[in-house]
Amino acid sequence: MNESKVLLAHADVKGIETLSVYERHGGYATLKRALTEMTPADVVQAVLDSGLRGRGGAGFPTGRKWSFLPNDGRERLLVCNADEGEPGTFKDHFLIHRLPHLLVEGMTLASYAIGAPRAYIYLRGEFLQGYELLEQAIAEATAAGYLGQHVCGTDYSLELKLYRGAGAYICGEETALLDSLEGRRGIPRMKPPFPATAGLYGLPTVVNNVETLCAVVPIVEHGGEWFKAMGTEKSPGTKIYSMSGALKRPGNYEFEMGVPLSDLIEAAGGLMAGRTFKAVVPGGASAAYLTGEHIDIAMDYDTLAQAGTMLGSGGVIVLDDTVCIVSFTRRAMEFFRHESCGKCTPCREGTLWMDQVLTRLEEGIGTEADLDLLLDLADNIGGRTFCAFGDAAVAMVASSVRLFRQEYIAHFTHQGCPLQKERVG
Repeated sequence: MNESKVLLAHADVKGIETLSVYERHGGYATLKRALTEMTPADVVQAVLDSGLRGRGGAGFPTGRKWSFLPNDGRERLLVCNADEGEPGTFKDHFLIHRLPHLLVEGMTLASYAIGAPRAYIYLRGEFLQGYELLEQAIAEATAAGYLGQHVCGTDYSLELKLYRGAGAYICGEETALLDSLEGRRGIPRMKPPFPATAGLYGLPTVVNNVETLCAVVPIVEHGGEWFKAMGTEKSPGTKIYSMSGALKRPGNYEFEMGVPLSDLIEAAGGLMAGRTFKAVVPGGASAAYLTGEHIDIAMDYDTLAQAGTMLGSGGVIVLDDTVCIVSFTRRAMEFFRHESCGKCTPCREGTLWMDQVLTRLEEGIGTEADLDLLLDLADNIGGRTFCAFGDAAVAMVASSVRLFRQEYIAHFTHQGCPLQKERVG
C-alpha cells in the first residue's frame, strides 16, 4: 500500500510555513468558501459525515464531540491540544513545524463551526521553534484577515491565542490542560462535568488535537463522504504514523487507516540488515506490546483494541532482536513514574513501586515472584485513577510480562541481561 498524503500533501514544499507559499498551494481558500457559502451547521455536518475520530489518542468521533456543546447562550471556546509528550510520537511537532497555517486554518474552521469567538493553542513548552513558527503564522493570518475582526470580510470574528506549557506530560490530558491554561497546576479534574459543559473558565469548550484540527481543512474542502471513503468503516480517513525504533528511515508517514503494520515498516525502510523483528509498540509508550504474530495487523482503532493494545497517538516503535525488553520497559516506567502528577494514590505509589521492581529485575537480582507482583500492581493501578494515566503507565509492563516472561526469567537466571553479556563477550 502506498502513502495517501492528505495532510502532508505539501509538507515538502519549500517555504510552506509562510503565508505566501501556503496561499499559492490553496491555503485559506477552503476557509473563504466555508465562511461565505456554508453555515456553521454545514461545517459540523461535514465533519460528522466524515467519521473523523480524534487523532490525539482516544479516537472519539470529532463531530459528535462538537455536537455535545449545550445551546444555553454561553460563550463557547476551542482549545487545541498541542502538548505532544507521548514517547514515540512526533507527528504534531512535525505538522506545527512544516504546516502551521494548516493548523490555523483548521482551528478557524472549527471555531466557526461551533460558534467560538476565542480559541487557544496549548503548546508543549519544549517546542520553542514551533512556538516561533505559530506566532509568525498567527501574525501573518491576522494581518491578512484570516483571523481577528471580520474574518475574510464576514461577520465572523476570532481571537486566537498561543500558550506555552511547562513540559508536564499530564497536561496532555484535556482537563489538566484546561487547569494549566487557567494558570493553575495541571491536574486532571473530576468528570463529569465534561469540558463540553464546563471547560475553560467554566465555559462550554471543545478540546481537539493538532492532527484532528488539521484534518478539518481537507474534510470541508472535499466533503465528509470523500474522507470517509478512505480507511476502514469504523476508522475512516488517513492517519499520520510516527515511525521510530529499529528502522532505516524513521519519520512521519501518512497512510489510510487500516494499513498493515508490515507496510508501515516497509515504508520506513525496514529493519537494519541482519536484524529480525521482535516486538512493536503501536501507539506510543502508553500501548501494550505486540509480537511477530501481529506483523500484518491492520493499524486502526478497533483492530488494535481487539488485539489488546491501542493505536493511541500513532507512535509506532519497532524493536528488533538487539533490544532488551526488560530494559526498554523499565525506561518507559521511569518516564511514567517521573510524570505522574501525584493526585491518585494508585498511580503515585504504584508507578514508583513498579519502577523499583523493574530496576532490580533488569539488574538480575529479582525473582519470579516479582513478575506476579508486577501483574498484581498493574491490576491495582489500571482503571483506578482520575484520568487514563494509570492505564497508560501499566499497559506496556503487563504485556511485557505476559509476552516475554522467559526474558525476565533469563535476567535473574544469568544475574543480568543476557543480550548485554553477549555484546560484551
